[in-house]
Amino acid sequence: MQIPLRVPAPWSWALKGTRLPRTRFHACCMARRAASAAAVVRKASGSPSESPKYQLSEADIKRIAFQRNIGVSAHIDSGKTTLTERILYYTGRIRDIHEVRGRDAVGAKMDSMELEREKGITIQSAATFCDWNTSSLITGDKEKYAINIIDTPGHVDFTIEVERALRVLDGAILVLCAVAGVQSQTTTVDRQMRRYNVPRISFINKMDRPGANPWRVINQIRTKLKIAAAAVQVPIGVEDELTGVVDLVRWKAVYNEGEKGINVVESDDIPAGVLELAKAKRAELIEQLAEVDQEIGDLVLCDETPTNTQIAEAIRRTTIGLKFSPVFLGSAIKNTAVQPLLDGVCSYLANPAESTVTAHDTAHPAAPPIPLVPAAEAPLVALAFKLEEGRFGQLTYMRVYQGTLKKGSHVFNARTDRKVKVPRLVRMHSNEMEDIDSIGPGEICAVFGVECSSGDTFTDGTTSLSMTSMYVPEPVISLAIKPIGQETPNFSRALGRFQKEDPTFKVHIDPESKETIISGMGELHLEIYVERMRREYNVACTTGKPRVAYRETITQRANFHFTHKKQTGGAGQFARVIGYVEPMEFDPEVGRDTQFESLIMGGAIPSNYIPACEKGFFEALEKGSLSGNPTVGCRMVLQDGSYHIVDSSELAFRIATISAFREIYTQTRPIILEPIMTVEVVAPSEFQSAVIGSLNQRRGTILDSEVRDEEFVCTAEVPLNDMFGYSSQLRGVTQGKGEFSMEYKTHMPVLPNVQKELAEAYRKTLPQAKK
Repeated sequence: MQIPLRVPAPWSWALKGTRLPRTRFHACCMARRAASAAAVVRKASGSPSESPKYQLSEADIKRIAFQRNIGVSAHIDSGKTTLTERILYYTGRIRDIHEVRGRDAVGAKMDSMELEREKGITIQSAATFCDWNTSSLITGDKEKYAINIIDTPGHVDFTIEVERALRVLDGAILVLCAVAGVQSQTTTVDRQMRRYNVPRISFINKMDRPGANPWRVINQIRTKLKIAAAAVQVPIGVEDELTGVVDLVRWKAVYNEGEKGINVVESDDIPAGVLELAKAKRAELIEQLAEVDQEIGDLVLCDETPTNTQIAEAIRRTTIGLKFSPVFLGSAIKNTAVQPLLDGVCSYLANPAESTVTAHDTAHPAAPPIPLVPAAEAPLVALAFKLEEGRFGQLTYMRVYQGTLKKGSHVFNARTDRKVKVPRLVRMHSNEMEDIDSIGPGEICAVFGVECSSGDTFTDGTTSLSMTSMYVPEPVISLAIKPIGQETPNFSRALGRFQKEDPTFKVHIDPESKETIISGMGELHLEIYVERMRREYNVACTTGKPRVAYRETITQRANFHFTHKKQTGGAGQFARVIGYVEPMEFDPEVGRDTQFESLIMGGAIPSNYIPACEKGFFEALEKGSLSGNPTVGCRMVLQDGSYHIVDSSELAFRIATISAFREIYTQTRPIILEPIMTVEVVAPSEFQSAVIGSLNQRRGTILDSEVRDEEFVCTAEVPLNDMFGYSSQLRGVTQGKGEFSMEYKTHMPVLPNVQKELAEAYRKTLPQAKK
């Protein structure tokens, strides 16, 4: 069946673009995923204001109106992969349903890695595509949609997978557990969605579980995630008696029948047992919409009842406008209410033309961001958002924002300005691929044989556009790693590959101990990579004690006046620097908390030596004198200095700046900072006192404790250094029934006795001459 060559009349308003105007553009990557690049051919004059505007053709509109790019994101074990498995089954992409931890040992389609199937978790995000014939919630007509789906991990250790998926998507399904509700990783995913302005619909999964309470979860979405939300469905039956849902927009009862719920049966008769609840929840839906949508608000003020079509259009407007999230209910494992969720994806989420995507023109850095248009005839702009080592070389996942990417064509890497050929173009279905000859704007594909890095922009050479890279969180934990037995080339090959694939996985050689240090987002993150080295590269490794990413900072201002003189045979070295260093808060505009500023007037230091001073300052920050850890939260201001016409050089000023910083470092009263984690523990209620006691033992600060039904949730802030080995202690005090998750929050000062110990330990490692 082909995609209809028409745009439904009620959709015409949506194609005019309903996104809220951007009030601010952050040059760092706090902007829309559109902090992408790419855009429009400049006219001969080169003036950015004279950029030609590309209009969507009739063919573009017909194709894009029925195109959706969505991600499935949630907290650990909320049922993301199980839900994606049902979506693929109902859309005809797979023939059978396999469970994440199924007895048939096949595993879910989207968990293609052997480790994922063993552990029952998603480690890498996986992309797929499918077609869905839906009944429009606005017109009721049957329409065929093409949907690209990315299934993402839930563990905070693999948060970069969620980050880069949301960077290139136009919408998302936020999955929540009907019992647990909004959890710690749900909040992280919400923050990522806001960072890239991704509209979301919420799906409360596991409605068949004892203790399922969707109304409490919806209230949590409003209070904890700070977004207006209301149910668009009411469950028919509770817990294990769940049989279907009532669609509050179209006022129909929807049931799943047949093998694995493949047949959807709709009825105009609402069961008497849920009729009053459905009426109350429909009124609540209209109330919530009236607060965020002017049209519905005007109708309510005039005491008029909105029609089904007006409600559906208002939900779509406010969802795309990032003001509202419609909430669907169901149970993926019980094959209930998944098809209505797919209808909601098609009806309420944005198509590629409704996403505000902008790019920067590197030829005119001061020019405002240029909006990208998903027109097939416009110059090509594509973003490489994920890399993988495949059987046939490097596999690069790309999102095409503008123009058409063709097999065999030549594209330009905007970062390196290198011209590369596209030898093979494929669409991904988990670990399977389907060869294609070309792909249009708004689509997600993969290419082989193109060497690049994650976040690179590709153009057809007619534009000078480049995208800002996505937000990459800093690693919070490090381990020393070494191969068992003799080191083979596979050891460095594996580490090199993993570093290229995962920006949060860092490798460096410790200059003093000469050990190989790997850094990542958590114990599980590093454990997975060590295991993958053994399986994929046949390199068994041992790891040392985890090392925490401590930082140093200064607490008061100090002035410096330093002269660097060194006289040898011939030209010597001379540089004098005068100024001060002071504490600095994190600056969201530039995305960092360190800064070098020059106030040199009258050529006291020649301008060509100023960059050397700046380089020296940042080099000095790499290793603080207190514990050998990087220094943060510091600004250096260079006020004066002097130079020698013969003996001064860039090297002399770099050394002078480093020495000046280290000389006055103790006068700034430096302190050591340690990473603080937000820890969320879920356990049966009878173990509440034991769990709180175990967190207090680890210097935890209890923030919140909530008891619900048979279990309780405790949220605390605990130093990462005290969290090692907590999983085994928690299992011990809760008889194996407790579980916890943690994510990085901030760095805070360590206790004075800990600072003294760390400083003493570092001093012992220094050579005798430096002590």
